[in-house]
Amino acid sequence: MAILALDLGGTKLATAVFTQSGELLSRTVATLDGRKGFEVGRLIQEQVKNQMEKFPIRSIGVSVPGISREKSGTVWAPNIPEWDDFPLHEQIKKIAQRQPVVIECDRACSILGEQWQGNAKECRHAIFIAVGTGIGAGIIDDGRLIKGASNIAGAIGWMALPRPFESKYVPCGCFEFYASGAGIPKFTKELLQEDPTASLLRQIDVEKLSASDVFDAYKKNDSIASIVIRECVAFWGMGAANLVSIFNPEKVIFGGGMFGPAANLIDNIKEEAAKWAQPISMKQVSFERSALGTDAAVYGAGYLAAKAI
Repeated sequence: MAILALDLGGTKLATAVFTQSGELLSRTVATLDGRKGFEVGRLIQEQVKNQMEKFPIRSIGVSVPGISREKSGTVWAPNIPEWDDFPLHEQIKKIAQRQPVVIECDRACSILGEQWQGNAKECRHAIFIAVGTGIGAGIIDDGRLIKGASNIAGAIGWMALPRPFESKYVPCGCFEFYASGAGIPKFTKELLQEDPTASLLRQIDVEKLSASDVFDAYKKNDSIASIVIRECVAFWGMGAANLVSIFNPEKVIFGGGMFGPAANLIDNIKEEAAKWAQPISMKQVSFERSALGTDAAVYGAGYLAAKAI
C-alpha cells in the first residue's frame, strides 16, 4: 500500500511516495520554470499520473503555499501567477478519480510532518515556524491542528511587530517584509542605498541579490550583512515570543529554506524571544531545528494522505 504526497512551492514541486507507516519509497523534484495558472496544474497532473503508474497509490496529500479552501477545493497561492482561486482539487481528481485527495497549506503540513516523523513526535503542543520565501506557522494545540475560520490561521508574516505601519507591508506583512527569504534581499537593498559603509554585497548586482548572498557575507563578518541578520534574529525572536505567549507550546521548531543557513542562530533567537515572551512559558519551551528540513511539508502531505485512507 502506497500514499502520494506533493509539496508545491513558488519555484518547485516535490513529489514523494510513502508507505502508510511513513517509510519513504521515492522522491522527485520538478522545477516550475516560470509556469503559471493551468500550466502548473498540468505539471501536478503529470506527476500524479507518473507516480500512479509506478506505485499502487491509495490516497494523495498536497501541500500548497497559501490558502486551501476546503469547501470549494480551490487554492490561493500568491507566489504562483493566476492562482488566486485555482481549482486544484478538481484538477487532481481528473487523474486520481477514486483515490481521496486532501489539500492543506504548507505551514500546517510542516508541523504535521514533524509530528508524524520529526521533532514533534509525542508533542501535543508544538509550533513550526516556516521561513522560506514567506513566513508562516503551523500550530498544534492539544494534539489538534489550528486552522481558523477560513483555514488561514498561522499566516504570521502579517504579524504586527513594533514598528510604525508602512504601505510596503501591505502585500506580505511587516514580519515577512524584513525576515523572510524574499524579504532579506529587500531589506538589504534598502540599507545599501541608505548606508555608505563598504560592503561585500556591493560587488553583487543589486537586482540579483539573494538571501544566500547575505548569509555568505554575514559569515565573512560583512557590516551590512551583520545588520540585516541581527535584525532578522530580532524579528524571529519577537515572532516566536508572541507565539510562545499565546499558545504555551512544548516546542517551537524552525524550518524552511532559511533554516538552512540560519540554523546556528536558533540559540540567539531564543535569547531574543526570552526578552519578550511570557516568562514561565518561555522557560518551559524548547527551540529546535526541523528534523525534516525542507521536506517537512511533503512529509506532512504524506501524513494527510495516510489519514485519508
